[in-house]
Amino acid sequence: MELANANCLVFVLNGQRTEVDLSQIHPETTLLSYLRYHTQYKGAKLGCGEGGCGACVVHLSKYNTDTKETQEFSISSCLTLLGSIDGCSITTTEGLGNCRDGYHAIHKRVAGFHASQCGYCTPGWCMSLYGALRQADAKGNNDHRHGFSNISVLEAEKAVAGNVCRCTGYRPIADVCKSFAGDVDLEDLGLNTFWKKDEFPDPNKLPEYNPTGVSTDSKFCRPRCEDFRTSSLNFSYKDEFSGEERVWIRPSTLDEVLGALEKAAEENVEPKLVVGNTSAGIYKNIEPKVFVDIRNISELQIIKRHDSGIEVGAAVTIAKLIKALEDTNAIADDILDHGKENPTRSLVFESLANHLKKVASAFIRNTASIGGNIIMAKKLSFDSDVATILLGANTSVKIISTERLESELTMEEFLDKPCLDSRVLLLSVFIPNWNEVSNPAGNNGSAKFDEKLLFKTYRTAIRPLGNAVSYVNAAFLAQISLSRHQGNLVAKSLRLAFGAYGVSHAIRATTVEEFLVNKVISPDVLLEAIEMLKLQIIPVEGTPKSAYRQSVAVGFLFDFISPLVKDIVPPCITDSLEVNNNQSDSTFNHEKCSFKTKSIIDGKQTMEFHDEYTPVGQPSAKVAAELQASGEAVFVDDIPSPDNCLHGAFVYSKKALALIKKVDVKDALESPSVVYYISYSDIPKQGKNISVDGRYGEEILFAEDTVECFGQPIGLMVANTWHDAKRAADKVSVDYDCETLGPPILSVEDAGAKNSFYNVPQIVAPKPVGDLAKGMSEADIRIESAEVRTGSQYYFYLETQTVLAIPDEDECMVVYSACQNPDVSQKTIAKCLGIPTHNVRVITRRVGGGFGGKGFRSIPVSSCKQKFHFSPCFLLTSFRATLIKCYTTFYTFA
Repeated sequence: MELANANCLVFVLNGQRTEVDLSQIHPETTLLSYLRYHTQYKGAKLGCGEGGCGACVVHLSKYNTDTKETQEFSISSCLTLLGSIDGCSITTTEGLGNCRDGYHAIHKRVAGFHASQCGYCTPGWCMSLYGALRQADAKGNNDHRHGFSNISVLEAEKAVAGNVCRCTGYRPIADVCKSFAGDVDLEDLGLNTFWKKDEFPDPNKLPEYNPTGVSTDSKFCRPRCEDFRTSSLNFSYKDEFSGEERVWIRPSTLDEVLGALEKAAEENVEPKLVVGNTSAGIYKNIEPKVFVDIRNISELQIIKRHDSGIEVGAAVTIAKLIKALEDTNAIADDILDHGKENPTRSLVFESLANHLKKVASAFIRNTASIGGNIIMAKKLSFDSDVATILLGANTSVKIISTERLESELTMEEFLDKPCLDSRVLLLSVFIPNWNEVSNPAGNNGSAKFDEKLLFKTYRTAIRPLGNAVSYVNAAFLAQISLSRHQGNLVAKSLRLAFGAYGVSHAIRATTVEEFLVNKVISPDVLLEAIEMLKLQIIPVEGTPKSAYRQSVAVGFLFDFISPLVKDIVPPCITDSLEVNNNQSDSTFNHEKCSFKTKSIIDGKQTMEFHDEYTPVGQPSAKVAAELQASGEAVFVDDIPSPDNCLHGAFVYSKKALALIKKVDVKDALESPSVVYYISYSDIPKQGKNISVDGRYGEEILFAEDTVECFGQPIGLMVANTWHDAKRAADKVSVDYDCETLGPPILSVEDAGAKNSFYNVPQIVAPKPVGDLAKGMSEADIRIESAEVRTGSQYYFYLETQTVLAIPDEDECMVVYSACQNPDVSQKTIAKCLGIPTHNVRVITRRVGGGFGGKGFRSIPVSSCKQKFHFSPCFLLTSFRATLIKCYTTFYTFA
């Protein structure tokens, strides 16, 4: 698609106007990539690259042309595409404060509450907290204490629910967050440097918090955003790796969007519709040629209120929908239908909002769209909570084709419909109000029956507060009738929606619904309904934890139906059914049926201090804590890489035990951006194919004829960028022989049966303590035999394995490595290259988490970098000299 390039992308970065030449920007360039490789701001870190760890969080401000206000929220910069921030203002942790201009109160409290250890995740925590404080202070309440925020303790704890920390243990981080809350009890906060352990906490000793925030220069952003209504932003970029053109289109009207979709379909191109780009965190191998930015299309951003419900545009974010469901009177950043009177908040709206707060994390919900989530559930079988709960609430969707034909479908019809092609666009979602009815019309006022609406959503996941995909989710809606004469509860209508249990998309358990409707709910009826559900909720073959998921789904139904069983109906149900129709509270007395706690995190820290060796043994703030919080602490990947920097990505084995028949790198090397492929044959003659020289023996660097485990390095692709190196590594084809060597050893039992053991060196061999036989004979309680099993564990350090190798004089090499054993790294590198140990200098500045994973696993990353420079393959003097002169940075993920 041939397009004329616009001049530049314009935004504000930490208060400074920034312009980016669009001809130099790949549409897939993320904000994080731009920040780290094209600016001085390294505070946002690359951790998971999926929006799941929060290390990359920054703050975004943009002007809303409808409300004439500036909207602020936190975002995940590793997912946000650079083209999406045109006309926006970005603030990183360095923009909050730094060592030159003074630190922000958040930075100072992080240091004072001992809330930073390795410091790699700390900038992300700071920005998530800052975003939550800005959101809370925007509410306009001024009844909080001076120096504190409008944020509550509960909100402060949830503000960082999407951020991951491996070192600190979360308690001191939670103390930092709660220290800003107006309702905090300072005595509940843990150890800090602002007051001594036995002193009465003094709020005046906390670093002053200024609720006005950091200047985002909204005056500049305003005209740029106003221009979005009338002008498009189109640019193209030729991908150096594939040689194909990548196109970015930002239409200003719905007609332009449909026109772009139609043209893409004619050219047989699948376009990517961009709102928050959060799907890229899950589906990584999709490389679209056309990006269509639909964030500013007014028809896709509507939130219209009717007496019967709410219509929500497909590009509305999850965060905006939560706000709309919670607040029926004022929505600060949406297009309202002022001709209709806002309905009373319903139980369905309230339950949906509460559930949506557990979807992903705050900085993902701020950019992820409702429509995008539903489309992922339909097209890609994404385990969506959104699709399930909307199906349970009987929502409908509106779609439009490129021929401008609109149609409306129920959510169930939409999910069951054959996959949509690129000529169809999801316009909006309609959520019914479901206002409760008591003594409905038609009973002649006899009050023989009272009716009540019940709606409840469920999810089970590894993290209850969100930031994790569900194992199972569900949403149940029922119209319940109470017979005053017989005291029985009867379901007049029922909707039972289940999802994420191992199914292509959310479904309704229609057979169970039909069975339960109009029946008096007895124990026998409930048991039969559960047996019927087991026959309908069947995970597809290969679904992890399939039995567990099925049992959880059954448990959800039991939890919903069991309170309605005859003779055991609790008062909170019957009381609710007799609620006067004029009452605004549509819930069934949650206060009577549930317990609400003020704080999620509760605990005490008890420590004893002695003055014998003062100041040794006394708590003090970590020297570099503020530097870590402000993003100024330099990790290996933060060291600037100059022009012509080369990057590498490993080619890993896809088999656990096999012979290597052939490694085909021809397709990978065809790209102009790919420099070379390195394998065991490139090891210098005087060197050795070794990656670790440890206590348990040597490990090889690259597999030669045999791969011994899944993920073993076979080679290394070197390219101009890490992204291209990774793409090249993925294109390498390896032909395996999996029959000759037999099955791999995958368990301790297999190892014992095949007599496959490590020789344990005497230095680490366990030493017997006491007389085991005597102790067992004298024991009061003896366990004759027992079996304990543990699954595999991940090191889970946020800073991935990273090395920067800089050639030095006289065939020497300076290696910056995030390793825990620099001495072992030095000796292994020298042995691999066959050079004197003193020719290798290893520098470790900081390690962004290690936990043993960077004791030895970091060494192979270091070894292959040096080999690249000294490999005998580079005998051409001019070519080799070029390599020696440039820096090389290599990355690999744990």
